[in-house]
Amino acid sequence: MLEPTKQENPNPAVTVDPPRLARLVISLLLNRMADPKRLAKARDRAENARVKAGAPHRVDYFHQPDDPYSHLAVQKLQALADTYDIELVPHLIRATGGKEQPFPDKLATLARRDAASVAPYYALTFPGNAGMIPAPADTKLAARILAHASAKEFTARASQVSEALWSGDRATLQSLAEKFGTTSEAETDKKLDAGSRTLKEKGHYSGATFLYAGEWFWGVDRLYHLENRLRARKAVRDGTSPLIAPRPAIDPGPRRDTKEALTLEVYPSLRSPYTAVIFDTACALADKAGVHLVLKPVLPMVMRGVPATRTKGMYIFSDAAREAAALQVPYGKTYDPIGEPVRRAYSLYPWAASQGKGKELLSTFLNMAFAKGERTDNDRGMRTLVERTGLNWNEAKQYLDTEDWKEEIAQNQHDMVEGMGLWGVPSFRLRGPASEPDLMVWGQDRLWLIAKEMERRIALSQSDGPHDPPT
Repeated sequence: MLEPTKQENPNPAVTVDPPRLARLVISLLLNRMADPKRLAKARDRAENARVKAGAPHRVDYFHQPDDPYSHLAVQKLQALADTYDIELVPHLIRATGGKEQPFPDKLATLARRDAASVAPYYALTFPGNAGMIPAPADTKLAARILAHASAKEFTARASQVSEALWSGDRATLQSLAEKFGTTSEAETDKKLDAGSRTLKEKGHYSGATFLYAGEWFWGVDRLYHLENRLRARKAVRDGTSPLIAPRPAIDPGPRRDTKEALTLEVYPSLRSPYTAVIFDTACALADKAGVHLVLKPVLPMVMRGVPATRTKGMYIFSDAAREAAALQVPYGKTYDPIGEPVRRAYSLYPWAASQGKGKELLSTFLNMAFAKGERTDNDRGMRTLVERTGLNWNEAKQYLDTEDWKEEIAQNQHDMVEGMGLWGVPSFRLRGPASEPDLMVWGQDRLWLIAKEMERRIALSQSDGPHDPPT
């Protein structure tokens, strides 16, 4: 049995403990953002206003030329315009930076690697290699070409321009500039500034984003939400046409890892809505595929000193609700567990794990905090957590508020940030077989990629030859 001890915190968390009233107010706001009835009413109001004005279905697209996700997104613009009866309005933007996009160098590296990984599954390309960065002069030229285009011309040309930019093909980029024309640097700067200002005023911070009827959709990963919204409004030109960017299924295939060749590491946080959405599914995926599961919980980003903003928080919580609905998992009633509730739950984690209940403790806490909206900021909530996990409350009190957890959590964070180059949650690392490099990804919307790689790697471990990625 573990012995509870008191020790110095090797990696002290940033103190984020709102007063009870503030926690309640924050929770009410989060619940409002995730309320499906409110969202439905907002969508109906926007549609009624559009119909009354006789306006088309307008979709604004915000393009950042040196953003890998924007390169993926523009490859779908023409298909989007062809498939849906919409007015597609493009905007050129700069990287937002600051608190909205911290760690820009790490973010750029992650984005290139991630875009290269997911592109084939959306029938897209990411040219060159994931380590290539477009030259600043080429990025300026690409922006000048696109700034010269009308909306329809942008839709038709952006993919070609972006392909040349990300391929490092300066000759083709210059040829496109001669063919299509360019604006001056000064005029291009004005358009970049105007687009960035519009993005901020409308309530977002990222490139590769689409805005329709007041609702944001980021990148090819959220295009299926946008498509379903347009289809609900009868804006599809041909009702029999399939989605242009369906989300790949979280399916590891029919084989199981009978040779114990693979390990899935999951890095969850107890204050992450995206973790709440995907945690149980990730654990079930490992079980279905027979893959060894290792849980490596970390502190919430804001408790690690990673800046957060109201704009980002609003998008994340509303987007998580939309993702949960698509996955048909419980979500939506929140009682914010930031600060002390997270620390107290983690103080119980080493003991719960020693009893074979670590996974259950994390799952139960996330369910209470993000699906049932139950309080976790008092002893009653902690007792409910312990007993639903299947553990004894009287024994749990010996470990509650001890500090054995801090060293383990700090090590997990070091592994994720320094070892994997990731800082957001949930993050995943798929390891094995020995011949394969680790697959390291960030985000609940990358679990399908983990599943696809599981399928390929299990097949590889059970045969003598290499296997291409499954389609």
